[in-house]
Amino acid sequence: MKLKVILEQGEDGYIVAHCPALKSCWTQGKTREEALANIREAIELYLDVPEADIELAQESELVEVTI
Repeated sequence: MKLKVILEQGEDGYIVAHCPALKSCWTQGKTREEALANIREAIELYLDVPEADIELAQESELVEVTI
C-alpha cells in the first residue's frame, strides 16, 4: 500500500508530517528522516485495530483485504 504524506516546516523548527488519507494522522520530527519514521509508525498504529476491539453482529463476518 502506498500513501501520500505531506511534510511541512513547523513554526517551532520541527518537520510536521501528515497523511491526508487518514484523518487526524499527524506527527513531527526534528529532521526529515525522523518525521518520515514517525509518520510511518503513526500510519501503522492508525491502521492496526485489535480484533478484540471489533464488535460484530451475529450474522457479520470479519475479513481482511490487501490493497
